[in-house]
Amino acid sequence: MVLSALIIASTLKSALGLMGTGFWLVPLVIIGLSFYRYDQLDPENRVINKHILESEYDFIVIGGGSAGAVVASRLTEIPDWKVLLLEAGPDENEITDVPSLAAYLQLSKLDWKYKTEPTGTSCMGMKNGRCNWPRGKVLGGSSTLNYMLYVRGNRNDYDHWEALGNPGWGYDQALYYFKKSEDNRNPYLKKSPYHGTGGYLTVQESPWRTPLVVAFVQAGTELGYENRDINGEYQTGFMIAQGTIRRGSRCSTAKAFLRPVRLRKNLHVAMNTHVTRIIIDPLSLRAVAVEFYRDGKKQIVRARKEIILSAGAINSPQLLMLSGIGPRQHLKEMGIRVIKDLPVGDNLQDHVGMAGLTFLIDKPVSIVQDRFQPAAITTNYVINGRGPMTTLGGVEGYAFINTKYANETGLYPDIQLHMAPASLSSDAGVQVRKVLSLTDEIYDTVFRPITNKDAWTLMPLLLRPKSRGSVRLRSNNPFANPLINSNYFADPEDMARLVEGAKIAVKISEAKVFKQFGSRIHRIKIPGCNQFKFGTDQYWECHIRHITMTIYHPVGTAKMGPITDPEAVVDSRLRVYGIDNLRVIDASIMPTISSGNTNAPVIMIAEKGSDLIKNDWLAVTQR
Repeated sequence: MVLSALIIASTLKSALGLMGTGFWLVPLVIIGLSFYRYDQLDPENRVINKHILESEYDFIVIGGGSAGAVVASRLTEIPDWKVLLLEAGPDENEITDVPSLAAYLQLSKLDWKYKTEPTGTSCMGMKNGRCNWPRGKVLGGSSTLNYMLYVRGNRNDYDHWEALGNPGWGYDQALYYFKKSEDNRNPYLKKSPYHGTGGYLTVQESPWRTPLVVAFVQAGTELGYENRDINGEYQTGFMIAQGTIRRGSRCSTAKAFLRPVRLRKNLHVAMNTHVTRIIIDPLSLRAVAVEFYRDGKKQIVRARKEIILSAGAINSPQLLMLSGIGPRQHLKEMGIRVIKDLPVGDNLQDHVGMAGLTFLIDKPVSIVQDRFQPAAITTNYVINGRGPMTTLGGVEGYAFINTKYANETGLYPDIQLHMAPASLSSDAGVQVRKVLSLTDEIYDTVFRPITNKDAWTLMPLLLRPKSRGSVRLRSNNPFANPLINSNYFADPEDMARLVEGAKIAVKISEAKVFKQFGSRIHRIKIPGCNQFKFGTDQYWECHIRHITMTIYHPVGTAKMGPITDPEAVVDSRLRVYGIDNLRVIDASIMPTISSGNTNAPVIMIAEKGSDLIKNDWLAVTQR
């Protein structure tokens, strides 16, 4: 059995393109055993990959990710509607199921492998000055690649969207759709009016944790913050993380929303299908068909009712521009016929963070890769769905805190902290440094000296950056990656807030509760920052500019807004301005980024967007 498991795991390793010794024994054995007894871990069968497609569907959904899987599932609730879901990547596999292996999915064949353009003011400690921006190229999209953290954002985010001229997008409406999706299995939240049960999306805590996260929450109370449900009435506070996991395995939107409805006759799913453009009738300005390549062959499928673009904040603007919808001058420069001049690709926002803030400890309670015993961990994970392999990509806790720049009420925090019981070198430099694209000089100087030593990390991130970036085409070749300008720290206030976040993180590490572990900050300076005194504002700014970290939350590139908003691409019903029968339903439509991890808000957007479609077309049918 073990031999066959290793053979299977080796095959999966090759399929994902994971190289080197870093794909260590524990994941190999787990993957093999999970494959061997997969039905016991997840009794829901896989989505059917439809090879022969019809020439016409009522609705075509482009992108089977965090949003698209939800939209396809909900639209097929109407039996008379035939829906085609197109996904560029393959199905999920056994590696994607294991929560702790999130980092190993990045830079694999399940990742679009995007990079930002160098600016010289951020990502300075990354190779060629470029940050990696992972995006899921797999059924379930980035919900299959992410760290599974379930964070809804702040009620003020959604009330702000509505105040910008988007009726129906206030917090009360958003809460309805958050609860509609949710099957929350945390017993202490069972009676909460802010949570739902019985939905498709399972939400719960990891069944395994270190004592460090308990100390983290207690440290928050020392600083005056409450231990609270940050997805409840108030967001400010500390919490052991909730994630989209089920029975110890990742619960992507593909697993949650598509697998249960896989046998619906009106749902066709086509994987490994690269969409190249949306075909728009230039006379009627109506979206009529989708062009894509599959198995090296070009195909065109027509849409009777609508085309829904759910390809994410990078690919959705790319496809709009390839289809002739975008900034006029840019499209002309790319040699693309302009069908509609809209500010597609602008308004790019991301949660920029600070990586590498490390605290050493004396007790063996953190995640140190070489300490784990493969047999015991494997058995516990496969049989019980428990143990360290269930940790949410290594993140155990989060907090929402206020800097001196925050709203005076204290109810609209401006910094989020991720807490991980590990460091950038806990895996001996095998994978995490690659995910960040950290230079050898920085890794060897700062992190190699603490290889396999017990440590923990706090990652401050900026919740509502003022800086705005952009997505543009590199060429009119639909297979070329787009140009991504993150434009981090263009507004100086963003850096000022993040520096304050770093200083608060250090205060948390100095709380009394951490003294039992002998916790102290790792003080080796980052190359390039030696001219600054360690721990000063200038040093933290230099650190942040060098070890800049995306939190994988790009949004905003097809902004929702009223027709009077010159930056708007879609209206409040998510319809593209000036083009009939075309909507965008994904993170692109966010006018401003939500305050926290974006996967749950994207699912909410997809739930609401699906209802908007139903309301529009069923109203037409009833007349």
